Amino acid sequence: MPTQFRIRTINSISSRGLDRLPRDRYDVSPDASEPDAIIVRSAELHDTPIADSVKAIGRAGAGTNNVPVAAMSKRGVPVFNAPGANANAVKELVIAGMFLSARNICQAWGYVRGLDFADDHALEEAVEKGKKKFVGHELPGRVLGVVGLGAIGVEVANAAHALGMRVVGFDPELTVARAIT
Repeated sequence: MPTQFRIRTINSISSRGLDRLPRDRYDVSPDASEPDAIIVRSAELHDTPIADSVKAIGRAGAGTNNVPVAAMSKRGVPVFNAPGANANAVKELVIAGMFLSARNICQAWGYVRGLDFADDHALEEAVEKGKKKFVGHELPGRVLGVVGLGAIGVEVANAAHALGMRVVGFDPELTVARAIT
C-alpha cells in the first residue's frame, strides 16, 4: 500500500485542484494533524504556527506574499505557487469592470431602482427619459494600457484586442518567447 500523505487545506480550495490528489495516497482535510504539506489560498500564514511535520507549502494562486517564505526556506520547506491559475477569473472581472464603466451600468441601475411608479406607462416614460444620461461609450477603438504581461495581463490584453480595442502593453521582464504567445 502506498504511503498516505496528510495535506492540511487552509481556505476553501477548488475541488478541481483537490481532485488531482488521489484519495488512496492523500488525506486532505482542513483539520489534518501533523500535516506533510499545506495548501493555502489567501489566508495569512506569517503569524500562524506551521507544524514541524510540514515538508512543503502550496499556494493556490499567484504570488506567495501571504506565506513566510524566508522562514520556510530556513527550515528547508519549499513554497510553491500556481501562477496563472486564476488568470481567467481575474480577466473576466477586469473586462466586466470595463463594461460597467464604459456603459455606466451601475449608475443606470441605481437610477432605475430609484424610480417608484405604480403606473407601467409612467415608469416606461421615466426610463426612456432618463436613459439618455447613461449612454456611455463603446469599447472598440478605445485604447487600453496593460502594465505587466504575465498570465493575467496577457489574458486581459487578448480579450480587449478581441473586443476591438487598441492594446498597449508594458512589461520590463517580457521575453521574446512570451511576446510571441
